[in-house]
Amino acid sequence: MTIRLLVMDVDGTLTDGGILIGPDGEMMKAFNAKDGYGIKHLLPAAGIEPMIITGRDSRILAYRAHELNISALYQGVHDKLPLLRRLMEERGLDASEVAYIGDDLNDLEAIRFAGVSGCPADSSRGIVDVVDYVCHRDGGRGAVREFIEYLLRLNESR
Repeated sequence: MTIRLLVMDVDGTLTDGGILIGPDGEMMKAFNAKDGYGIKHLLPAAGIEPMIITGRDSRILAYRAHELNISALYQGVHDKLPLLRRLMEERGLDASEVAYIGDDLNDLEAIRFAGVSGCPADSSRGIVDVVDYVCHRDGGRGAVREFIEYLLRLNESR
């Protein structure tokens, strides 16, 4: 089957996992421009919907998701698989049409469920050992773009 949905984690995947806190308590995160280009331009051109499911709530992430035309943003989700199953059902998707990229054990169930899974190079060992594709790049350093390019090649070969 062709991949039609890419689900992404944020901390450690779209970012390097670092959280900067300013003097007034405002949080800041750094995102990779190449990841952003892949999400905003390459995925839609290939007919793949981008989705974010993350355990944290962040105004910064909401802003970044809006910038990248990601309407499927789910924050504050600690048990990701039940939500993913529901969203797939709403879209009429099978697990074989879903790709997931994440970096830590809170992503494990969703990673195992997805048809194709990936992780950044610096992911936890328990994730590296089970995914289909381990990126050469770290989280927040182009891993998502690398995984997108992998998915595009995979779709072309099917």
